[in-house]
Order: sequence, then structure tokens, then C-alpha cells
Amino acid sequence: MKINLSISLFAAMLLLASAFMPKTVSAQEDRPLRIIAIFAHPDDAEAKMGGTTALWAAMGHEIKYVSLTNGDHGHHEMGGGPLANRRRGEAVEAARRLGVMEYIVYDNHDAELMPELHIRQNIIREIRRWNADIVLGLRSNDYHPDHRNAGLLVMDTAYMVMVPNVAPDTPPLKQNPVYLYMQDRFQRPYPFQNDIVVAIDEVIDQKIDGLDAHDSQMYEWLPWISGNLDDVPESAEARREWLRQRWARPNVTALHMPALEKYYGPEVAREIRYVEGFEIAEYGRQPSEDEIRRLFPMLGNF
Repeated sequence: MKINLSISLFAAMLLLASAFMPKTVSAQEDRPLRIIAIFAHPDDAEAKMGGTTALWAAMGHEIKYVSLTNGDHGHHEMGGGPLANRRRGEAVEAARRLGVMEYIVYDNHDAELMPELHIRQNIIREIRRWNADIVLGLRSNDYHPDHRNAGLLVMDTAYMVMVPNVAPDTPPLKQNPVYLYMQDRFQRPYPFQNDIVVAIDEVIDQKIDGLDAHDSQMYEWLPWISGNLDDVPESAEARREWLRQRWARPNVTALHMPALEKYYGPEVAREIRYVEGFEIAEYGRQPSEDEIRRLFPMLGNF
């Protein structure tokens, strides 16, 4: 009787709580979404979609990051195995801070990534094993050859993930995932299209924490290559604040507003300061508006 009473009480509490919950699909209301982001270097995804990652993770959805190179050339003083090992450690810490369930770093050399068949097949296996609803990649127009080739590799897996005789050692997916591009600033052959724009104001500090984990990049390599290494503070606290001032600048532009107004409403859109944009790739499944809201259940929550 005591057990039955507890169950009834628990069910009543759930019923009451559900009346006040927002009507979005979350891991508690449906199975968790399975999201995989595949990019060129450890820290690429943190910079481009770290806030959206944190929002998905907080809702109970499952995110995997895959870096196609080990980043072993991305420094001005160290390189090779020691740098690759350091960057793997940074990736593990970034995953912990953002809520990424799994972070894979391939052992391909930085600055040498090519769109080779065996890498594409490995990506197909990663997507299939993750049973991905969403696949995120880079566009193939970018300043860095690794970024361009990573984008090509990822988008070449669309459709192929369903073909049984491609990488036949891993069972195919039953449907093509939704493929998305992560945001960028490049203009040719056409500018990035902000099809989906996520407000990340509530997790901007968590995004900075994820970037802060990559100390070899944020406080050493990128300042050096930009010519402002002498500006980096000494203490960890001062460094993080310095990083925040550089990365947490309000970034909403007129290009974001149509999607923000669509998904958050015109009044709320005007209050949003920090965003991450996504473009729907032509090669994956084309989601309906209802599916977009299911895949991005944080839309409208601000």
C-alpha cells in the first residue's frame, strides 16, 4: 500500500508539473535528441556553437563532437605529439564544461586534412553509431584548408549514411539526418544563411568556460598569430575576463533578426544580445517548421 501510494503521489506531482512546463519537446518528454558536430580542429565547435550545445545538454539531449585533426600544428612554440596530447586534454575539459557526452579527436595532422575516402567512411560510421538526428559541419568556403575539407567530408556523408553497401560493417541509418552548417563570416560564393538563430544569452558564460578550457589556443596561439600576445593577463581569473571581453560582445546583426523575430517574436528579439546561427544544408533531410522546433526546443525560450 505504501508503494502504491508513493507511485500515485509521484504521478500526481508529474501531472501538476506538466501543466506549468513549456510546450517544447525535451529529453524528458521524448527520447533525447542525438546531435553530432564534426569539424577540423579541437575548439572549432566550441567557438561556433558552444552556447547551443550547452542549451541542448541542459535539456538532456546528447551531443558528440568529432575533430578530424589533432591540432598538432596550431601553436608557435610547441607542436607534434606534445601539442596534440595537450589539445586532447583541453577537449576533454571543454566537453565537461559544456555537457558534451563524447569528444573524439582523430589522429590526422593539423593543416594536412584531405577529403579522402577512408576519412569519409569513418565519419559515416560515427554518424551511424551515434544514430544522429542532426549532423553539424563547416561550409566548404573558408580561409583554412582543413575547414574547407572538413566541410566537404561531412556533407559527402549525407545520403551515404543510409546506403547499406557503404561502410557495410556499420548498420545504416533508416533516414537521412538534418544536416546543418555552423555559422561563419565568409561571403563567396554566397554569404552564410541564418535559417535558424538561437539566443544564447543565458549560457554565454558557459560558452566562455568552454573556450577557456582551450588555453593553448585562447591564451597562446590565437593571440600570437593576431599580434597581441603581450595583452594576455597572467592570472587565470584575469585571463578569463580578458577572454570574455573578446568573445562575449553582443553579436546580433540585421541578418539575424528575421529568424529571431520568427522564433522568439519581435519584442523579445530586440532584447537578445548573443546568438548562434545555423544554415540548413540542401543535402540532408529538409525539416518542416514543426521539426525545426522539435530539434531546437530552446527556440522561443528567453
